[in-house]
Amino acid sequence: MPTLAERDHAILWHPYTQMQTAALPIPIVRGQGAWLYAEDGTAYLDGISSWWVNLHGHAHPHIAERVAEQLRTLEHVLFAGFTHPAAVELAEKLLAILPDNQGRIFYSDNGSTAVEVALKMALQFFFNQEQPRRTIVAFRDSYHGDTFGAMAVSSRGAFTAPFAPLLFDVAFIDVPVPGREADTLAQLEAIAAQGDVAAFVFEPLLLGTAGMLTYSPAILDELIRCCHRHGILAIADEVMTGFGRTGQLFASHYLMERPDMVCLSKGLTGGTMALGVTSCTAAVYEAFLSDDRMKTFFHGHSYTANPIACAAGLASMDLLLSTDCQASLARIALTHKQFAQEITGQPGIRDVRHLGTVLAIEFAVGEHTTYFSGLRDQLYNLALARRVILRPLGNIMYLMPPYCTTDAELALLYDVLRDMHQLVLTNQ
Repeated sequence: MPTLAERDHAILWHPYTQMQTAALPIPIVRGQGAWLYAEDGTAYLDGISSWWVNLHGHAHPHIAERVAEQLRTLEHVLFAGFTHPAAVELAEKLLAILPDNQGRIFYSDNGSTAVEVALKMALQFFFNQEQPRRTIVAFRDSYHGDTFGAMAVSSRGAFTAPFAPLLFDVAFIDVPVPGREADTLAQLEAIAAQGDVAAFVFEPLLLGTAGMLTYSPAILDELIRCCHRHGILAIADEVMTGFGRTGQLFASHYLMERPDMVCLSKGLTGGTMALGVTSCTAAVYEAFLSDDRMKTFFHGHSYTANPIACAAGLASMDLLLSTDCQASLARIALTHKQFAQEITGQPGIRDVRHLGTVLAIEFAVGEHTTYFSGLRDQLYNLALARRVILRPLGNIMYLMPPYCTTDAELALLYDVLRDMHQLVLTNQ
């Protein structure tokens, strides 16, 4: 009888995977806390929160109970002309902790669609006022998703090359990494002065797939301030940075300036269900209010505000805002900081970046991070051999563990990073 992995290989197509050369997938049959358990009983420590979505650990009983209760009550209802308690309650809870200028919640399905919604809102915001603007500004090395609008405002490269002729033009500016802040601000000022910019979309303070690049709140405040001087909407893509990843509930909380829209997903449901949110200010919302139905925001998804997903979001919020979880966030951030101090400046280490519960080590191999790096595969396989799940970004290895990860489990992750460091030194 074929194994689960063999059955998978016969009929499934996995994301970001060259199916001809990929090894058989590891069949995971259950999860508990920060651990995932394979069909053969092998336990793997999840050091990246399963693509950055899992906040509180796998199969968390509180979320499971809330979801089960919702399933017995209401599984779905169309969200045009109808509503339900979980959608209203989750929106109320989100608005209570988002930047205080946010006034409305629009639900969608995932991070890419949350960004699509924000882009469409921004463009129609000006269209509805008969002052159309068509330019979107984004960081050159950013990632905002894999749907067409989200791809268009993301870094152009191997992942987007087949679709390049179909992507709309975007004004890209440099990431304001330390030492480049003035250049980035000057680039935005020059583009904004042209008068056709609708929105600036950005990953606040931390760019994920770019290699966990970090930049300061001060320069982001300057960039948003520039936008607002020119009437440009600022869109904070907090799909990855939201819900405590950066040490604050949202990266936007480090800022003096406030975004006009915020995109959320990933940790929104604690990694349980797909759900997206785009929040906006009252001013954005009011531009769509009219007796003219043509000014309606014509966007929706079959599973918009799905009650089960909203219930999972509410349960995750209960856990996130608890004293225990907030203490865990601080503990992980402090432990990361201590390890970062240990490894910074050592041979073979080009840079160490740390923000909240995210830690990234850039190994001094090659000039640029690349998804196709041979080192990437060596690092990935080394971690798996140690029964740890990590997903290198070329020569950059990062940790983004669930908040339930213990000090002993963190120590195991750091030991694997030390082994990777030795591998890099040996290869030099």
